[in-house]
Amino acid sequence: MYRTHTCGELRLADAGKEVTLAGWVQRVRDKGSLMWIDLRDRYGITQLLLDENSDPKLVEQARSFGREYVIQAKGTVIERESKNPKVPTGDIELRVKEFTLLNSSKTPPFTIEDVSDGGDDLRMKYRYLDIRRNPVRQNLELRHRMAMLVRNYLSNLNFLEIETPMLIKSTPEGARDFVVPSRMNPGEFYALPQSPQQYKQLLMVAGMDRYFQIVRCFRDEDLRADRQPEFTQIDCEMSFVEQEDVLNTFEGLAKHLFKEMKGLEFDQFPRMTWQDAMKYYGSDKPDIRFGMKFVELNDVVKGKGFGLFDNADLVVGINAEGCSEYTRKQLDQLTEFVKRPQVGAGGMVYVKYNTDGTFKSSVDKFYTPDDLKVIADKFGAKPGDLMLILCGEAMKTRVQLNALRLEMGNQLGLRNPDVYAPLWVIDFPLLEWDEETQRYYAMHHPFTAPKPEDEALLDDPTKWGDIRANAYDIVMNGVEVGGGSIRIHDRTLQNKMFHTLGFTDEKAQEQFGFLMGAFEYGAPPHAGLAFGFDRLCSLFGGADSIRDFIAFPKNNAGRDVMSGSPAPIAQEQLDELQIKLDLKI
Repeated sequence: MYRTHTCGELRLADAGKEVTLAGWVQRVRDKGSLMWIDLRDRYGITQLLLDENSDPKLVEQARSFGREYVIQAKGTVIERESKNPKVPTGDIELRVKEFTLLNSSKTPPFTIEDVSDGGDDLRMKYRYLDIRRNPVRQNLELRHRMAMLVRNYLSNLNFLEIETPMLIKSTPEGARDFVVPSRMNPGEFYALPQSPQQYKQLLMVAGMDRYFQIVRCFRDEDLRADRQPEFTQIDCEMSFVEQEDVLNTFEGLAKHLFKEMKGLEFDQFPRMTWQDAMKYYGSDKPDIRFGMKFVELNDVVKGKGFGLFDNADLVVGINAEGCSEYTRKQLDQLTEFVKRPQVGAGGMVYVKYNTDGTFKSSVDKFYTPDDLKVIADKFGAKPGDLMLILCGEAMKTRVQLNALRLEMGNQLGLRNPDVYAPLWVIDFPLLEWDEETQRYYAMHHPFTAPKPEDEALLDDPTKWGDIRANAYDIVMNGVEVGGGSIRIHDRTLQNKMFHTLGFTDEKAQEQFGFLMGAFEYGAPPHAGLAFGFDRLCSLFGGADSIRDFIAFPKNNAGRDVMSGSPAPIAQEQLDELQIKLDLKI
């Protein structure tokens, strides 16, 4: 056999055993008469010892080994004279009696160490080497453990893991589809699923009652740290349930993951309506690890002659406790931050509540100390605090202030990745208006049910913006990690929803006829939720990017620089698919 033990397995209790190890050469330390080799595999590192006085030929052989050579070593486990408490195998070493070279290696383009000298692009190109590093390997192990916990938890609740098709029909709503040409049906295309939405609803019609799938999904959209063109969901659906059943079930799953992965226990997750999330945090995924809730100031700042405030739809701010000593340079940097195109504010007003009880602001010309005291009281501010204020059109200003709030949270160290603050956001709008196309779109998807008490508003187009969805998102540390809704299971209501979204009967039949047809055969009330599995892994791993938890991710341009995809295909393949390319540059 190639090995009797792994490189992370041996302990002092194994001293005296004859063992065989196999792995990669991490490093070689040659001190002349004595030589040490760190041998690494997935499980850890074991130090190998060679003595030139005992076996000069063995040492000579070992001196030919370079970094990442694959070798087999046979020998005796002995107690180390100089122990290393930093590694689990640090009490022992292997006195080598025999080596076998299993494979040589080119010198790697970067060091295979916890802290590597390779940049992101280089490590992405040689991802199979990057995965040998402990941090990446540990991320993939975390992902595996979480997947197993999810499967076992849901299986114990009578969920069935059922696979759904990867080649499906393209639908017009949502993000762009990746499409796949059909050779056997020229001119026709499959789409890769953005989610298994319609199939999991069909499984409820089929009586499967509780379904889940850890499933690959695909969206052809612009990328960022928490997006990839292909990603993984924990996709779930349940029959004969209401919103409370769904929230309790999947809050239970989240608590189970926290307990098993992090040793943390939580009381019931707080809940917040979408309206309150936007009003007090300017985001439908607020980070509630820290305060700085928004305070609206229209009633105390208008009518003082400051035109920006007087003419604004909304004047709103945050209170940064203990920050009155911010310098003019720091305040100017914050102003430049909110004026960046990514934020889009015109400027920022500040009010310092100095530790001596006096005030200093950027609008002293318009507001007396008494006026500023009224503003401070509105914030609940105390001496030593700093108030930061934006104004403009209400919703845009809230979104801009959210960016400033998060920036202050970063500057003040309030967004600790080791602190977790889960939250349910509920009662989303059912529809959202798009200025460019001058029509309403489904905020989630066209199968989301309205709140029963708002259902009648579908008959009045002037009230469509007021309809609340029976939808919910689970948010952790300012990141949406999952979302779902009560589904429409009544064909009449589903038709009404399609009409609201501008579908003709013919178009709805063309796109969703198979689902609508299924609803005629006794569709049960049902609901579901999908967690972003990659995002969950990155949160539990304390990282910002989901790429660190995907074995072979794409870069920010959606390219796999290791394999060179996407790439042109041969003309013969195009001819077989009856596809003619007209690429004009």
